[in-house]
Amino acid sequence: MAGTPQSNLPWIKREDTWAIIIALALTTVITITYLSGGFALFKSMAVSISSWSNDFSKVTAGLNKNPAGLYLLFGFFLVAFTLGAKVMGYNVKRFVAAFTVLFILSVIITILGSNKFMKDYQLETPLLALMIGMIGSNLFKLPNWFQEGLRTEFYVKTGIVLMGATLPFTIIMKAGPLAMLQATIVAFVTFFSIYFAATKLFGLDPRFGATLGAGGSICGVSGSIAVGGACRAEKEHVSIAISLVVIWAVIMIAILPAAAKHIGMAPGPAGAWIGTSEFADAAGFAAAEQYNALADLPKGDDRAVKTFTLMKVVGRDMFVGLWALLAAILSVTLWEKKNLAQSERIDYGEVWRRFPKFVIGFFVASIFTTLIIANLDPKLGSAYSKDALGVIKNLRGWTFTWTFLSIGFTTRFRDLAAAGWKPFLAFTIGVLINVPLGYWLSNVIFVDYWLSVK
Repeated sequence: MAGTPQSNLPWIKREDTWAIIIALALTTVITITYLSGGFALFKSMAVSISSWSNDFSKVTAGLNKNPAGLYLLFGFFLVAFTLGAKVMGYNVKRFVAAFTVLFILSVIITILGSNKFMKDYQLETPLLALMIGMIGSNLFKLPNWFQEGLRTEFYVKTGIVLMGATLPFTIIMKAGPLAMLQATIVAFVTFFSIYFAATKLFGLDPRFGATLGAGGSICGVSGSIAVGGACRAEKEHVSIAISLVVIWAVIMIAILPAAAKHIGMAPGPAGAWIGTSEFADAAGFAAAEQYNALADLPKGDDRAVKTFTLMKVVGRDMFVGLWALLAAILSVTLWEKKNLAQSERIDYGEVWRRFPKFVIGFFVASIFTTLIIANLDPKLGSAYSKDALGVIKNLRGWTFTWTFLSIGFTTRFRDLAAAGWKPFLAFTIGVLINVPLGYWLSNVIFVDYWLSVK
């Protein structure tokens, strides 16, 4: 997470930009080839691992039916991500080596996660990827070259834009006001709970409290970085906030899906609750997928993932620019007032600079595929939704597996001790308020809407 904040970089050097370029280009080319020919190439990239029990030959037989699939999948994303990595200034040789290892691990984990024994114990691909990553990062010292490929936000942002392509814009428009209302309630309550606990109960610096509050209330790591930079928080304070976001996000991957299943929540409200109470996009997707596994939903039932996306991406993530502006105003006019130079002014352009641009890509992808379907013959539109968007869903799944592995490999439990107990307790108070509030809003107040999402 170190280095120059993304919002201070030229647009072409940002992860958001390249996530949008890769995902929209992929969506466009898949659409063109589906309608005009050449779709077989992308269809073969959509590699799926068959469920298997004791007979591993079923896996090999499935892969042998599409022998070039894994090579095409690896080749496309290696070229796409490496091009972005080169422009963004990553160490290309290290990134290529790291992504190659990450890809191989993702294939092994997907095969293991497709095993019936693993499924019976709810150890499917997302959770398995996180567990293996965390075991590796906490037991061994990872080589520097490998860490170059652990680009969690790059992978998850690409996956989120691909998710937009599979989510009709009509649903987004319908859910938008409600998701924003629920997000507004949660953002305000959680932010100020953490902020006042940090500053009033534990005497922490207001800028530190704002950074912690942003991480817990809006978009996790991005929120901590954006608000921390806007209010000029200390670098170590931003690092601590990021550590707490990641630690609690991983904890919630285990707690929220299991609780939703135990309570008997339907997929729609369960996904909305996860979207309201998770702290990071990648962890939230993992939690939504884990709920699908626990609830034993039919393959292709994306209701929990859809409502999570509407709540987290459409709702909470869009607050990052507003909170960054608010933090900048408070920092300049109140927290740093004594040291404010006469020439310094509040920069209202902070809203746009801090806004998560990948959200725009999410909307563009959704509008694009919705318009394509609307202008096709109903029969062809239905086939396009099933086949072309089915391929995009599959590729989206691979980006999330790389995301989950990256989260695991970058989660170190010793960071919790380094953070200290005061910020941990302040953040935890926000968690204890956020989780029941999210349940109440998702499963009681707005339950009828979340149940209607198909």
